[in-house]
Amino acid sequence: MEKKQLKEMSVQEYLDKFMLSRKIEEAVNAAVRAKTPDPVLFISNHMKKAIPSVITKIKARQILDSRGIPTVEVDLYTNKGVFHASVPSGDPAGMYEAVELRDGDKGTYLGNSVTKAVKNINEKISEALIGRDPTQQYEIDQAMKDLDTTEKKGELGANAILAVSIAVCRAGAAEKEVPLYKHIADLAGKTNLILPVPAFTVLSGGKHAGNNLAIQEIMILPIGACKFEEALKMGSETFHHLKVVITEKHGAHGCNFGEDGGFAPNISSFKEALDLVEEAIGRAGYNERIKIAIDVAATNFCMGTKYDLDFKAPNKSVQNFKSGKDMIDMYKELCADYPIVSIEDPFDREDWDHTKHFSSLGICQVVGGDLLMSNKKRMERAIDEFTCNALLLKVNQIGTVTEAIEVVKVAKDAQWAVVASHRCGETDDTFLADLSVGLSTCQIKAGAPCRGERLAKYNQLLRIEEELGDQGIYAGEDWRAAC
Repeated sequence: MEKKQLKEMSVQEYLDKFMLSRKIEEAVNAAVRAKTPDPVLFISNHMKKAIPSVITKIKARQILDSRGIPTVEVDLYTNKGVFHASVPSGDPAGMYEAVELRDGDKGTYLGNSVTKAVKNINEKISEALIGRDPTQQYEIDQAMKDLDTTEKKGELGANAILAVSIAVCRAGAAEKEVPLYKHIADLAGKTNLILPVPAFTVLSGGKHAGNNLAIQEIMILPIGACKFEEALKMGSETFHHLKVVITEKHGAHGCNFGEDGGFAPNISSFKEALDLVEEAIGRAGYNERIKIAIDVAATNFCMGTKYDLDFKAPNKSVQNFKSGKDMIDMYKELCADYPIVSIEDPFDREDWDHTKHFSSLGICQVVGGDLLMSNKKRMERAIDEFTCNALLLKVNQIGTVTEAIEVVKVAKDAQWAVVASHRCGETDDTFLADLSVGLSTCQIKAGAPCRGERLAKYNQLLRIEEELGDQGIYAGEDWRAAC
């Protein structure tokens, strides 16, 4: 209705409706008082500030993520500029996460096209949001949820809703003339801005690599760095030392990459993998300053009540099937032998009892990824039952910026740590970096210190740290704090 009214207005009616004549006069007077050398530029900037921002157009398209699989990109227009967002995608983790809407036509992109989600943005969501103030993040996110009507955003698609939600967040920051991370902090009611400790993927396995290693990722955490800039240097140097170590032991073909950018030598032993990483840390000279984290993703190799550590091997060994108790004993041994400080998804996502028991030992941080799926109801159960002590935040499992802020608050109120996480299918969008700082998650997991879509997040954190100057605090030794 608003768009039709604007089209039907005469120039004079438009000037009168928005009181532009008065605002133009005020801008000219301000330019005169300022004695500006470029009055046209001054007046233009003055007018931009004088007129509240509104969403004028939303355009979505299908692009490809880092795996070559379609995902959604959005351009959101206001009278202050154009704001872009693209969303990551991952392997669906179950019935508790928001729905990533795909076309299902096996004849196009093997059924992975997202043209339905794109159409929902260009038609339904766009129509509902034109004319809205982009600083009203909660109201806009709620409007999209109401438009969808389903609990898991299955009608419009969480990939459609999130892309718009992120673009709105960027537009809101521009309207307030503050950095994106500061706008997110304001939305969350936070005042402290913390640069997170990065969990760099250095070895890949599980479903993310073609080797025989059952666990999905081995990561390094430079908790001994003084600044994020130093942490990135430590991670990069160790990564390159690891390449040399792997080449010496397994040849150059052992340095193939997994989906997240970690090396994927054809090994199956947990200890052999950890030995490689520990040697690389030592060669880099960071023995006491870098710790190790692992993402087991045990759901991928849980067979009933047993865990098949040879699930990727061509000739499986019955002897390598382990019970929940066996897995706990293995983790205890690994944590005693190596500087492991965090384990993600040590058991199947429905194996609450063993996860709770392992967490109660207090050996290391226990992160709920597949266990929680960033789902508020599962989080509340885990909090009540003391099942784990950290949340893996995957925003596309929730679907809006507002809901991401809400689940982080739930986690921190429970004194949990929070790990802001990428997905296996990433884009060069850097929103995750700003989100991590704005919400002071203290930890970020964005893949290896290589590959453009991963480094985009880490490089953005460098820029944020530089911009914050002395106000930017690196989490460092406080990486587990509920900041």
